[in-house]
Amino acid sequence: MTDTGNPPCAEIASEVAYFLGSMGCASALVFANIGSAYGTAKAGIGVANLSLTDPTKIMRGIVPVVMAGILGIYGLIVAVIINSGIKTDNNSYAVGAGAIHLGAGLSAGLSSLAAGLAIGVVGDSSVRAYGRQKAVFVAMILMLIFAEALGLYGLIISLLMNGKATSFNIECQAAPSPP
Repeated sequence: MTDTGNPPCAEIASEVAYFLGSMGCASALVFANIGSAYGTAKAGIGVANLSLTDPTKIMRGIVPVVMAGILGIYGLIVAVIINSGIKTDNNSYAVGAGAIHLGAGLSAGLSSLAAGLAIGVVGDSSVRAYGRQKAVFVAMILMLIFAEALGLYGLIISLLMNGKATSFNIECQAAPSPP
């Protein structure tokens, strides 16, 4: 941007668009990893308890930990896709595309955060119950699948939104010159 008067609208639009797109990229990764970390830590507490009650069931008891770890991968996938959609050539990245990328990142990130919270709570309690009653395993897996699906829903929506972001073009009209 130059200091001699107002910058062209394409430059302003691109700066805002880059910010929005970058925040979408970051929010997908950060929120998904927070959910993944919480789910892993909370379910890991249950696995530690399982090792005290019935150590032979530990391998089946780590299912919630693995499912929580997958949530971080969802965020990584979306962040990489959004990052590849941010165009840096000749101010060709529209504000609309940046806003859609922000929405896509929040969709994947916050859905994975919610899934991580659910997986952590369900994983902790159901792994402890599995240590005492073997029949709980199938119910535990079903609950974890439904919790994981929350993150998958966000991933699907963010991929659909990212497809829409590629259709934006900057059409910047110059301001009319004064008489």
